[in-house]
Amino acid sequence: MWLDVVSIAIGAFFGANARYGLSTWIKRRVKWDFPIATLIINLSGAFVLGFVVQLQLSFDWNLLVTTGFLGAFTTFSTFKLESVQLHAEQKWKKVILYQVVTYSAGLALVVVGMFLGSIL
Repeated sequence: MWLDVVSIAIGAFFGANARYGLSTWIKRRVKWDFPIATLIINLSGAFVLGFVVQLQLSFDWNLLVTTGFLGAFTTFSTFKLESVQLHAEQKWKKVILYQVVTYSAGLALVVVGMFLGSIL
């Protein structure tokens, strides 16, 4: 049990730091009035999750990568917050685009990741 917690904690440490670093890097380079950093992070996380699931890692590695790293790397709460903020600012096209792309492309990327993971 304690090894499970340690695996998740190690993955979460690296996932949260990777998200912060990538988000900061994107925001410095892309000056859009759109939450592109969260979108890129969540879509890349969806792809990696699909890929990793197909690799059928050991239980400990699966916890470290999926629950730990990807759980901390991707961020559903920030996605929801940014959606509400766009709505509050009455940026209707952007909130709809953000929602549709996140959900549809996220699902598609999980499938693509699973496919690529299965052919390795």
